[in-house]
Amino acid sequence: HNKEQQVTIKKTASIFTASALALAVAGAAQAVELEVGETTLNLYGYAKLDMIYDVDAKLGNAVGRQNIRLDGEEGSDGHFDAHAWQSRLGFITSTPVGGSTLRTMLEGDFYGANNNFRLRHAYGEWNGILAGQTSTNFGGFLGMTPTIDFNGQPGQANVGRQAQLRYTVDGFSVALEDSGSLGGNLGGQLPDTDDELKNSLPDLTLRYQGSAGDFNYAASGLLRRIEYYSAANDSDEGTTGWGLNLEASAKVAESVTLRGSITHGDGIGGYQYITPGPAGYVDSNGDVQSIKGTGGTAGVSIAAGPGNVNLAYGIATVDIDDAVADGALGASSNDKYEGYFLNYIWSPVRNVTYGVEVGYHTRGVQDGRDGDAVRIQGMVQYNF
Repeated sequence: HNKEQQVTIKKTASIFTASALALAVAGAAQAVELEVGETTLNLYGYAKLDMIYDVDAKLGNAVGRQNIRLDGEEGSDGHFDAHAWQSRLGFITSTPVGGSTLRTMLEGDFYGANNNFRLRHAYGEWNGILAGQTSTNFGGFLGMTPTIDFNGQPGQANVGRQAQLRYTVDGFSVALEDSGSLGGNLGGQLPDTDDELKNSLPDLTLRYQGSAGDFNYAASGLLRRIEYYSAANDSDEGTTGWGLNLEASAKVAESVTLRGSITHGDGIGGYQYITPGPAGYVDSNGDVQSIKGTGGTAGVSIAAGPGNVNLAYGIATVDIDDAVADGALGASSNDKYEGYFLNYIWSPVRNVTYGVEVGYHTRGVQDGRDGDAVRIQGMVQYNF
């Protein structure tokens, strides 16, 4: 058999690129490696069971803060659930091409509609040019403290995935991204039934990530257009949105790591992770007004035995006072989400991970009312 026909299979440590950081965070520590000619293929994944008990209102498969009852509202308490929908499967390929390396990644899980297989990552990268769907260039993982809840801390830059064209060189990356996906558009009613939301330009994101010893840091920027078509004026009405994000992690002692982030913008929308409100609204004059959003995260991980104790906090806010005063949004619209997490995640042996977590979550609405809920969660995860 010639080289192109030879196939070998072995267990090996996963090969990660900077673009595949989401995989590393997900905890896939091992992979099945196949070599076909000049291409190396790494298959990886895990099966994960989540067992959930909501002390108060039922929050959903992952914490949905919109489900938190406000103080004084009636409803049932005490809800148990279990699912395996975060279970994941993917592969990474690496092939020498034209003096560089062509890398591709395809990954999915079962958090799709009706728990169908959902595409997470699907991209290729060559000579610093990435094309396809992967985590937005605006977000990062440095300020994210590990949680068992799939949604995690609100208020950080969104780490969700969307279609994009990205170029990376020496820690700096710039991308043109799908403008109708993570960031979202206008909230409330449009002035006319014939009006329609539109996205005429891609979102522009920029990011720089670096390190100094045990200190890792990143800064990201965002420019975007939010708009709609006005049938009455036969014209496009819109405004420019922007966002900034700072994030860092630091190992301050042999067993202690600190993480944090700050996110702020005007018209930032869903680029603030788990945002309580939209990117903007249409005022009574038919003009587009952007909505400011501000959030942040903080957390600490402390090594203990075969795992880590993690304490994490996140807050996401939007300023919708003008939108409510103008009548575009109601006074019961959400304007603040918070989350507190305390967990212990450990691996007694390689490829096996256990975890227990308690979370305290709140939401507030523009008229001043608020509510809270407690979730207790456990997990068992088997990697390959």
